[in-house]
Amino acid sequence: MQITDIKIRKFFDDDSPMKAVVSVTLDDQLVIHDIKVIYARERHFIVMPSRKNPDGSYRDIVHPINSDFRNLLEAGVINEYLREHENQSETEE
Repeated sequence: MQITDIKIRKFFDDDSPMKAVVSVTLDDQLVIHDIKVIYARERHFIVMPSRKNPDGSYRDIVHPINSDFRNLLEAGVINEYLREHENQSETEE
């Protein structure tokens, strides 16, 4: 499975742990919306789309089923976020 597109849908304030909301296209066939880019504990990571259960816990709606693909997805999303965030910062100057 190939990541064929990554779109940063929304950026958030630098003060917030949530940095962006992203959509990812796989094999030009399937889009996953609402992947969140989070910065906490001195690192960036992604949180997959989820819904809140009646007991207050959250359950992923979609997620990778192996660590290799999760690492590939996370690296691709974070790299695109950092690239676009840098471009956005340069544009504002």
